[in-house]
Amino acid sequence: PGHGNFIINSLYPYDWRSPQNDNLWQGMNGINNPCPSGYRVPTIAEINAEFTEYSITNTATAFASSFKFTVPGYRSMNGVLVTVGNYGYYWSSSVSNTISTIASYRSFYSGGTDTYYYYDRAYGFSVRCIKD
Repeated sequence: PGHGNFIINSLYPYDWRSPQNDNLWQGMNGINNPCPSGYRVPTIAEINAEFTEYSITNTATAFASSFKFTVPGYRSMNGVLVTVGNYGYYWSSSVSNTISTIASYRSFYSGGTDTYYYYDRAYGFSVRCIKD
C-alpha cells in the first residue's frame, strides 16, 4: 500500500489485501515474502512438526525452546492490540483450499497450544521465518 501502517479491515472478506492473493507467502521467492532473503514463512505442517519435536506445550516451553517464542498477542481486524503478554499467535503460509479469506496459524498460552486451520487474514499475528 505504500506505507507501513496496519491495514484495518473489519468487513468481509476479512483480508488485508484486495484483491486477495493466496501466493504472497509461498516459498522464499513468494510475492511479498515478509522474511529476510533465504528464509520463508513455514507451512502449518512445519510449525506443528517443530512444536512436536521441541515439546512445546505452553508459553513456558515455547520460550524455553531454541525458538524463544514470545507472547506478543495480536492486532484485531480494527487494529486494537489483544492478549499481549498472554498468548502467542504465529501465522503459517498455509491457506484454505475452500475459503479464500482463510489462513492457518499456531497459538500457545499458559494452559496449552492449539492449531487453527481456518482464520481470517485481517488479523495481525506474528510470523516466525524458517530457512530452507
